[in-house]
Amino acid sequence: MTRPIDEAVDGFDATIHAPHRLRICALLDAAAEAEFSVVREHLDVSAPVLSKQVAVLVDAGYVAQRKAVRDTRQRVWLHLTDAGRAAYRGHVAALRAIVEGWPRADAPG
Repeated sequence: MTRPIDEAVDGFDATIHAPHRLRICALLDAAAEAEFSVVREHLDVSAPVLSKQVAVLVDAGYVAQRKAVRDTRQRVWLHLTDAGRAAYRGHVAALRAIVEGWPRADAPG
């Protein structure tokens, strides 16, 4: 017999789970796309740190980049792919199931 906690493991995604990547996915899930510099500011990380984390998500097929010139400078916009959005939402559901699936110490009986 499968328990909800066991089923949650199926949606758990170690690629997304790393703190910076989880925050990137959360931000991108709330927006159609976001400029790299805006994501960097929201996460309060350096550009190289964000680049490294975005590269992992791009390699996994979870994030795509759109590059364009704006104000004579190369700009990069990020967005979740359909696979990335599904993986992120599955991961969040898995985390909720894990947290809610454990018996609470203060629960009666």
